[in-house]
Amino acid sequence: MTNTQTAPRASDKSSALTAVVFLALLGVATLFVAGHAQSAALHDAAHDVRHATGFPCH
Repeated sequence: MTNTQTAPRASDKSSALTAVVFLALLGVATLFVAGHAQSAALHDAAHDVRHATGFPCH
């Protein structure tokens, strides 16, 4: 039997790492904006989403 699998290329690993870092930063930014919103409308919208998703907020 021959092994048909090849080792992942460095560019594949780099692309995956870039995607993970980007999504992590996007998630942190979203939490920061939603959690620290000073605008009443934005805060109320974020508050309603937290309740709808079951996230405890108070």
